[in-house]
Amino acid sequence: MVEAVLVDLFSLPANLQNNTQGLLRNTLETIEKCSSIPAPFVYVMYCQRQGSERSGEQESLLPALRDFQRLKKRLEVVHSLTTAAALYTVKQRLDEKDLSIIKVILPTLRKDLMKVYIDHLFTAVYQFEFEDLQVASDGENLQTAEPRSEGQTLPTQDVVLIQSEIQMYLESLPSLRGELTILRSSLIPDDTFLHGFTTRTGGISYIPTLSSCNLFSSSKRRDPQVVVKENLRRLANAAGFNPENFHRVKIDHANAVHIMGKTEPDSYDGIVTNQKGVTIAAPGADCIPVLFADPVRKACGAAHSGWKGTLLGVSMATVNAMVSEYGCNVKDILVVLGPSVGPCCYKLPHESAKEFHRIDPKCVRLFDSASPYIDIRRATRILLESGGILPGNIQDDSVTDQNQNVTFCTACHPDKFYSHFRDGSNFGTQIGFISIKD
Repeated sequence: MVEAVLVDLFSLPANLQNNTQGLLRNTLETIEKCSSIPAPFVYVMYCQRQGSERSGEQESLLPALRDFQRLKKRLEVVHSLTTAAALYTVKQRLDEKDLSIIKVILPTLRKDLMKVYIDHLFTAVYQFEFEDLQVASDGENLQTAEPRSEGQTLPTQDVVLIQSEIQMYLESLPSLRGELTILRSSLIPDDTFLHGFTTRTGGISYIPTLSSCNLFSSSKRRDPQVVVKENLRRLANAAGFNPENFHRVKIDHANAVHIMGKTEPDSYDGIVTNQKGVTIAAPGADCIPVLFADPVRKACGAAHSGWKGTLLGVSMATVNAMVSEYGCNVKDILVVLGPSVGPCCYKLPHESAKEFHRIDPKCVRLFDSASPYIDIRRATRILLESGGILPGNIQDDSVTDQNQNVTFCTACHPDKFYSHFRDGSNFGTQIGFISIKD
């Protein structure tokens, strides 16, 4: 069932430009007659000419819109200078209403072009159907939708131009929710390493649970990869690293570790390097982003440690990789636990809690309940110490000076951090990152 209709009048062929009102009128008549739901949301994309006033552009379409009272409150004309800007505005409207099934009515010649824009600005959450912009008095045209085809048919240079247009537009957008903020640990020496933990401010992601510096895109969420890439670019500019030499773990909630420079596994939760200028990172949105630094051997690592990875020993697996690959001494390795869900908020089923109770009974609160509270940070510290990491070389929530604290509870601070536990399935992600300075 179509939830919204997008009419693309942005770049009409020359033979149709003089009949914009007629085309729009016929299209809206067909929508009113044939829509599978009463008065769907309708967005009309229209090119705003350089130097023209938006109000004047909209006035030119008003005669074609006056007769459609049923659609009036659900119809919006979107004027922009570029297709990227117009389509991104439409995406914002769809996201505000949580709409996902969209019919696109457009000139045949624009179809392949529009599919490239959609591939970049939307994720698999959305479903698109395409309809040729034609006069259809009986409404059959709107009912028989062509499914979206896979693969690009445009020349490579056209795709590159579209990518450039999208990037330039996203770079022009203002930052949301304040300035970009990076938390840094005093334990890691800044003369050797560049590192930090991100918060949720200073990016361009606008969906409430993803706003604003979301740094992960997936097929199940509404933030496309191009938006995450722009957020990363802004982070890189603020932090001082090269976003083109950035490597993030491929989460599997296990304990595999990737050695930079060797064959990359399909999935892994730890990553280590001794290459200068290479930034490695681990995401977290309740799970712990853990950073490792050896200032003696000049090596570093990052790990994603959720409850499963904690039990599987992903942090010590990362330490062991640094020892075996780079000759690190375990007593020289510094470990910092980043923002993550705290024992104040995090619960697991009783069966899973038993595993943490075996590590240390203090890792579990209300053990006899159906869903005890779990302290994955304490469990991580205990496993690191038992593996030879010196207690003073671990920074976590045991820090009493709040000015030095980087291990905040993500669930407790909605203004600063994302939280899957708190926000549900369409959640944002922060990261911990580290690199060796040149």
